[in-house]
Amino acid sequence: MATVETALGPVATTELGPTLMHEHIVTRSPGVQENWPHLWDRNAILALAEQKMADLYRRGIRALVDLTTVDLGRDIDLIVGVARRSRVHVIVATGVWWRPQRYFSVHGVDAVAELFIRDITLGIGASGVKAAIIKCATDTAGVTPVIENVLRASARAQKATGVPISTHTWAAGRTGEAQQAIFAQEGVDLSRVIIGHSGDSEDLGYLRGLMERGSTIGMDRFGLDNYLPTAKRVDVIARLSAEGYAGKMVLSHDANCWTDMLSEDAKRRTRPQWNYNHISDDILPALRKAGVKDDQIDQMLVRNPRAIFEATPTRRR
Repeated sequence: MATVETALGPVATTELGPTLMHEHIVTRSPGVQENWPHLWDRNAILALAEQKMADLYRRGIRALVDLTTVDLGRDIDLIVGVARRSRVHVIVATGVWWRPQRYFSVHGVDAVAELFIRDITLGIGASGVKAAIIKCATDTAGVTPVIENVLRASARAQKATGVPISTHTWAAGRTGEAQQAIFAQEGVDLSRVIIGHSGDSEDLGYLRGLMERGSTIGMDRFGLDNYLPTAKRVDVIARLSAEGYAGKMVLSHDANCWTDMLSEDAKRRTRPQWNYNHISDDILPALRKAGVKDDQIDQMLVRNPRAIFEATPTRRR
């Protein structure tokens, strides 16, 4: 029986059910709350997260992938605290986003890969919680030297452990192509890679190319209409599904329970649909109206995530 590591230990992949593949529990600025603790009400954040995860569970979502990395303020104890209060399985990531700390500039690819491998095989810090996916990123600056370091380290950690890679991209700059090129140079099977934020693009040629080279694409920023309006996101998925690509797409919001970048009031005011429930409440009905079949929705929400995590044999240690 295939299993996947979660914040509360391994679970059978058959238990994952509908899965949001690119979310966050909490994102924050590393070092800020530690030095100005009055900015940080941990109990209130836990209560807020418990409520949001319960709302998500009531809508039928059974698993969430938390792609919070060290430069996004990953707090494994907090993640575990939320998971213990929730019936939603929380899958945890290792890796680095597009704002790496200086450490990642001055240590070589293999040294950085070892950090990711340790999170996957031994556990994060002293928590014992094992990461089950690797996060890396390329944004508007492109493949800078430190970003290349992280991408290659992610590739080597993937090859050593078998867990998938999930990326952040700047879709307008087609940066997923550069990511795939580096992963291929490192010998990664591109079917083990999710090219994230692909849903920000309506360039079907770009999206088809990512999938034809083997990767799954993340249609994973629903609610962030400043990157691409909802109607266009839905239309892209409907058109690609009609072309037979439902087996290469996953869905998500890139939302969070709490962040130090934006208050809850500001979220509701400026991004009213950017929350965990938007796909269940609004997007799935819109996809059906656009001609996407229930089997294709099940493919994107259930079968694709399960397949991604089932193909993760540990190859080292």
